[in-house]
Amino acid sequence: MSSLDIQRIREDFPILKREVNGKPLVYLDNGATTQKPKVVIDAIMNYYTDMNSNVHRGVHYLSQIATDAFEVTRRKVQDFIHAKHDYEVIITKGTTESINLLAHCYGRAFIQEGDEVIISAMEHHSNIVPWQMVCEEKGAKLQVIPMKETGELDMDAYKKLLGPKTKIVSVNYVSNALGTINPVKEIIALAHAQGVPVMLDAAQAVQHIKIDVQALDVDFLAFSGHKMYGPTGVGVLYGKEEWLNKMPPYQGGGDMIKDVTFEKTTYNELPFKFEAGTPNIEAGIALNAAIDYIEELGLDNIKAYEDELLAYATEKLSTVEGIKFIGTAKEKSSVISFVVEGTHPYDIGVILDKLGIAVRTGHHCAQPIMEQFQIPGTVRASLAVYNTKEEIDALVAGVKRATAMLV
Repeated sequence: MSSLDIQRIREDFPILKREVNGKPLVYLDNGATTQKPKVVIDAIMNYYTDMNSNVHRGVHYLSQIATDAFEVTRRKVQDFIHAKHDYEVIITKGTTESINLLAHCYGRAFIQEGDEVIISAMEHHSNIVPWQMVCEEKGAKLQVIPMKETGELDMDAYKKLLGPKTKIVSVNYVSNALGTINPVKEIIALAHAQGVPVMLDAAQAVQHIKIDVQALDVDFLAFSGHKMYGPTGVGVLYGKEEWLNKMPPYQGGGDMIKDVTFEKTTYNELPFKFEAGTPNIEAGIALNAAIDYIEELGLDNIKAYEDELLAYATEKLSTVEGIKFIGTAKEKSSVISFVVEGTHPYDIGVILDKLGIAVRTGHHCAQPIMEQFQIPGTVRASLAVYNTKEEIDALVAGVKRATAMLV
């Protein structure tokens, strides 16, 4: 049994009190974005009512307190992922921008014609397209780690892909479409044995699993605030100092410069070299509140409860006639993806919505996965710490009602 008081936790999230189509909201689309606790909402309001000002640029009082609050978040992220230095934490718009930043900067510095970039068959489009763009521009080749029918990576195939032409490996920690937890420590160790750096897309991991970048020895790591009870428009790219210093900046403009003349620009030190322009200040400050909230509950407690919910959901959904689970890895996070024979995922999603149940349907920005399984998409229920077994029961009843109408 969970040590968390889930009903008390639910009180922290104002939106969970609302109704949808006259029914209590059952929100099971946390893989897309999580709901926000009041402390995060209050942090956003407090910025605009008490300290609204630009950061890093002013000597006046408001600018100083806004800058201090923003930089507190950078140090909080450093502690949260156990980075060695706070300047290894680059504040971005989210995981997508983080990966684009890395692909662009790393590609310019280190990838040449004939080189290879390794990703996996279960990547989100955000960890496919940027590397495709780099490979097309540089004349490099994109290599893909195959995936087994269970939704697990073929590690023997990965070992064969690694070689002298490999310049970087970029894979997700947890699959957004399947919930598979990848063996990232092994992936990193095998790459490092060949002198190859590794980037982890941790968008679906940081809110569920304790991450220690130094223990993993990962070179780069990306995640988004809005998937971890924080605001949209803010995220992180972590990079080892040695790599960040070798890479050119992503964008030019304010804050990323030391000196500018018409003849030459000298770039700023880390992390500001990669942070051109005014950031999403209120979101950056509110991310601090989201991390505090997660740490107060305890990631180990959150994971234990979500694992309990996932097991319960899998067992109860198994009673739906014609159901097929997509992604049956031994190590899974709190995502359950399925199809039901004789139905289309979209139709099930529409009917569930009429019952006040929010799930995601489609390819989940992971189209190659769906092509491998030869399906148009799945129904995906993704769980968070505020979900309950009663909500799972409502989901199961809703799916049964939908299939009775559709089959």
